[in-house]
Amino acid sequence: MKKILDNTIELLAWIVTSLLLIKFVPRKRIREAIVSFLFKQVITWIFGLLVVEKDLISYPNRLFFKKAIKSSFTFEYFVYPGLCALFNLYYPENKPKIIKVLYYSFHTSIITIFEIIAVQYTNLIRYNKWSWHWSFITMYMSYFLSRIFQRWFFRINTK
Repeated sequence: MKKILDNTIELLAWIVTSLLLIKFVPRKRIREAIVSFLFKQVITWIFGLLVVEKDLISYPNRLFFKKAIKSSFTFEYFVYPGLCALFNLYYPENKPKIIKVLYYSFHTSIITIFEIIAVQYTNLIRYNKWSWHWSFITMYMSYFLSRIFQRWFFRINTK
């Protein structure tokens, strides 16, 4: 029964993320979203594999590529990058620093809360030698790196 719930949650993650991207990525900004999406995939590929191989986190029940990779394809390579694309598209570039910090914190907190719930109630993710605050810090930093790359790639001036 729990495996059915896990698979349902994973499929819903694909559907919800796809719908969010379709709804909130304007046609004229698809290129920006793709760059952000792919850059976040690079970050999660490197860091995600490191964390899994060091046995800090495990993903006991995965829907895709169970024998090819130990990390969660759904979350590491689709959901997080999709949310990062939206993060960068709607980043409050010309707002005060406190708004920017709150924006980072809000996005990171939402993902961390869903991860905590998944750890407690599903077999989608298991913390072995990890805790939620490490997830928060690493996601915050990956969003920060993604934003730096986005500003550099598209020559966004912050004045």
